[in-house]
Amino acid sequence: MNKSTRLFNYRQPGRFFGTLLLAAAALLTGGCGGGEDTTTGYVSSPGFEPVAIKVNSASEITQISAANYDNNVNGLITGATLQNWIDDWQNNRPAGITGRLIILQINNGPAGTQYITPKPDQGVLTYSIISDTGPNSRLVMSRSNGVTTTRAMVLDGASMDRFLREYGINPRQDMIVFAMGTGGAFANMQMGRGWYLFRYWGVEATHLAVLNGGASNAAVMNQTYLSDTVNCDENVDAGCLPNSGWISVKNLPDDNTILQATLEDVMDVVDGRTNAFIWDARSANEYAAIQNVKQDGSGNNTTYLGIDFRNGGSKQGHPLGAVNLSFQNLLITSDGSFRYKDKTTIQAYLDGQQVDGAEFLYYDAGAVIPVGPGNAYQSGQTIITYCETTYRAMITGIASAVILGLPVRFYDGAMVEWNTLASIQDQNSQFILPADSPWRTDTVARSVFTYNTQTAIAPRQIDDPYAVHANKIILADKAYKRGETPAGGGSGGGGVLLPPNPCGG
Repeated sequence: MNKSTRLFNYRQPGRFFGTLLLAAAALLTGGCGGGEDTTTGYVSSPGFEPVAIKVNSASEITQISAANYDNNVNGLITGATLQNWIDDWQNNRPAGITGRLIILQINNGPAGTQYITPKPDQGVLTYSIISDTGPNSRLVMSRSNGVTTTRAMVLDGASMDRFLREYGINPRQDMIVFAMGTGGAFANMQMGRGWYLFRYWGVEATHLAVLNGGASNAAVMNQTYLSDTVNCDENVDAGCLPNSGWISVKNLPDDNTILQATLEDVMDVVDGRTNAFIWDARSANEYAAIQNVKQDGSGNNTTYLGIDFRNGGSKQGHPLGAVNLSFQNLLITSDGSFRYKDKTTIQAYLDGQQVDGAEFLYYDAGAVIPVGPGNAYQSGQTIITYCETTYRAMITGIASAVILGLPVRFYDGAMVEWNTLASIQDQNSQFILPADSPWRTDTVARSVFTYNTQTAIAPRQIDDPYAVHANKIILADKAYKRGETPAGGGSGGGGVLLPPNPCGG
């Protein structure tokens, strides 16, 4: 069997279930694998006394949804709640909110009803933001973790401050709602990226919400609340942005950087140094490394077609010990609304039950097998969720952290990063990593994987194959919040040159 098509399967069921069923304590509050800045520090706002920074654990960041989503006033809200706010914001706004209602649309609705109609004179503002993965994205940028540069990572502090400034957002007073004009899987993922971004940088849960479903769907909102009126659609003309913000993430006392699980954090789990429930939000075939694998008459994998590796990766597969349930199972798609399923159904999945023909799977001896009732998430565990670029994983993350109230961390580098780190030659005959790099993931001790064919492997930007740690982003962001010089940043777009990924990662 040719090396480029060989399917590695070294799963040991006993070891897997020993890891899976062990109830895990939440990962360390610093949570970045060592070398991190765990000092508290202070933040201040003009006219206020300095406030000590609170470094939160994953458990402290979660919020529990009401069983009836209509009863939520932050987190996952319904169209009925948003309409009630729009009707009379000054009198109907949630307790503790003293500012405006700022609606940030991820995409637009049909012509004539593109936007949720603002009422500027009553403090209700609507904007349509640039939410793609390009260089002007308001949600993501390319950044280096110290080992490699990866696309579609959380914004750095300066970029987040620019977002707040240009949109005139005061996260200490305003209610910020991310919304879809038109429901869709990718748009829902983008809303999740917005929630993750704002929570990561310290915006309180009580000031942040995502709309459950696309606004242009009658099951979500009364269509009379939609029109072609908007405060600013920067996709058309960024010149209409207010550019009046004065609050910085340096003024927000919550340090929620634990939300991001680094490459090093995932390796700590895979290598057995810590424990977590690792949730792969992709398809079962991507998870099992058998996308488009041809089979002979006996059902044996024989030849990999080499055409479906996302982003020109060196391999496909998953970190050892991860389990799989596709994000699609958490959404209502039949009516085009792309709302989340009810809380009871989502909990049933986490309990290992089969719902609507789907359930958590684990990999064993070349097959994906149901984990079974009681053998999925265990009480006390921290969830680390990922997909290709942690877009699909935003659905699983919102379901877990915002609906069920479970401690969640996002492996932001995801499989585009994990599947980069191999000692294999790319299409230019350059080895991506040296054979002795400690960051290799193409080992049977760390991954179940299939190598890509060399001609299909895109070059990668490796910054330091022998870096001591892979938490440069976390350290930089902690430093920025504390007013120190960041140790590392990023760049809008750019970074690793990868083909477009219309599926959202």
